[in-house]
Amino acid sequence: QVQLVESGGGLVQAGGSLRLSCAASGSIFSRNTLGWYRQAPGKQRELVAAHTNGGYTNYADSVKGRFTISRDNAKNTVYLQMNSLKPEDTAVYYCNAHIINVLGYEYDYWGQGTQVTVSS
Repeated sequence: QVQLVESGGGLVQAGGSLRLSCAASGSIFSRNTLGWYRQAPGKQRELVAAHTNGGYTNYADSVKGRFTISRDNAKNTVYLQMNSLKPEDTAVYYCNAHIINVLGYEYDYWGQGTQVTVSS
């Protein structure tokens, strides 16, 4: 089992910045990806950014150049620095851990979600 605890959401004006944090604990195997998804009202959950433990990162086109994902492997913590926020970034942001265990089985774990609201 993996537990994910998120923090850092809130209300910000357009053009502002927020930083999300997600601390993972439990069975974090060496092969894992930590990332952020978001879900706006009436929309499907979508990938925002992901960071493998090997250093590979991936971003949604809509956030490239504005958001930066980073992680501290020693702390099993992933961060999402969000700059130049837009009203369309308003959503509940979920931390995700994609784990591959020693037998090759893959699991997904989710945080409880944190609200990000960007006012115009």
